[in-house]
Amino acid sequence: MFLKRLSALLFLLVGFSFAYKGVGCSDGVNIGNVELKGLRFTKEQVVLRELQLKSGALYSDSLFEADARRLESLDIFSNIELSCEKNGNLQNLTFQFTEIFPLIPAPAGKKTDQDGWMLGAALAYLNLAGDDIRVETQYRTSVSPWFDANEYAIYLSSPWLFGLPLSWNLEFLRTDSYDELRNYQAESWLSDLDLEWHFQKPYALLLALAYRYVEPFGHVPEIGAGFAIDTRDSPLDSRKGIYEEMLITKVGGWLDSPDDYVEYLIDLRGYFTLNRFISGASILFRYRPGEVAFFDRFHHGGANSFRGYEADSLRHGESEVILNFEERFVLLERRPVNLGGFHFFYGVQLVAGLDGSILWNDGSPEKENFAGAIYGGIHLLIPALERLRIEVGYSPDTKEAKFFVGLYEKNVSQRWRSR
Repeated sequence: MFLKRLSALLFLLVGFSFAYKGVGCSDGVNIGNVELKGLRFTKEQVVLRELQLKSGALYSDSLFEADARRLESLDIFSNIELSCEKNGNLQNLTFQFTEIFPLIPAPAGKKTDQDGWMLGAALAYLNLAGDDIRVETQYRTSVSPWFDANEYAIYLSSPWLFGLPLSWNLEFLRTDSYDELRNYQAESWLSDLDLEWHFQKPYALLLALAYRYVEPFGHVPEIGAGFAIDTRDSPLDSRKGIYEEMLITKVGGWLDSPDDYVEYLIDLRGYFTLNRFISGASILFRYRPGEVAFFDRFHHGGANSFRGYEADSLRHGESEVILNFEERFVLLERRPVNLGGFHFFYGVQLVAGLDGSILWNDGSPEKENFAGAIYGGIHLLIPALERLRIEVGYSPDTKEAKFFVGLYEKNVSQRWRSR
């Protein structure tokens, strides 16, 4: 009897596939009016530009799911519901939104290869002027030892600019710490602008501009251009689709820069979902011919690159490949929470996967440049930080388990893991 009940429970867990469905909505029926409710802080245009369910279109649950996934990725709503009312041969749609309170004072956390855990305070406004512009200021300091490393940051970003599908991200960063991986006092200033013009979905053109001043080594200017193809259902918690990016960046070469190299970057990610199981595979390739300053060398190890061992100064290289295959099981789907009038959401996923690491200098990588690891753990989906990753990794090279905690999607954090 116990086995039968256990089998039935497992069947329900595995067989159940979370789906967005409109209450009272019928597939294949034309849409009449579309009404948006619950928008206290957000302009209607922010929602309308993401919707496929427009007046005159045919309704389907799959379109609603796609719209809801895109709207969730804006990170300004804790819940999205839809209801329909028949109106002759049409059906009128009513969207009900629950917004996350836009002004969030909160602890600020980050984990980098050289400084480990950094904690501090942050003040974020998620939805400036109701236009889905995120502004955030942060101060963080190292935990071990306290105040050994300090970081001050300002971030601004939005998926649109002046009504155009031009996503942008602007950041200013000041760091002052001792880099134990590269063994120097890392005092630097960074300003960075990333532009992504979605001229025709799913295609985009990319432009990246950056300037660093690394004391006492000098100026490090950067300019990059590339393109991307993005068919993912959502950039946050992707369930299906692919992401392909190719970016060529010139680093240094003028202003007496200690760097003078070109970076060729390829970032490939793919996702497939069956019921509650999400399969993901990714490859990050960065090849850097030229003169690479020692403070720009890659190091592998830790939650943001290779979960087989901790980052150390022994394993490094000028170029890298990071491979990953991950299987996720959705234990708890995203659900809204209301605490004293403050709305947010959470979700829980179990994960297991394989990591591959290749680091090398000149020429082509050799067999000894490769390392592999397995890992497993639990991910908590939350606003702003996207996900909290608690994982245990094991590599045959070290023959011991390593415990890691990371923030954000690993495919995102491995792109800027040093800072």
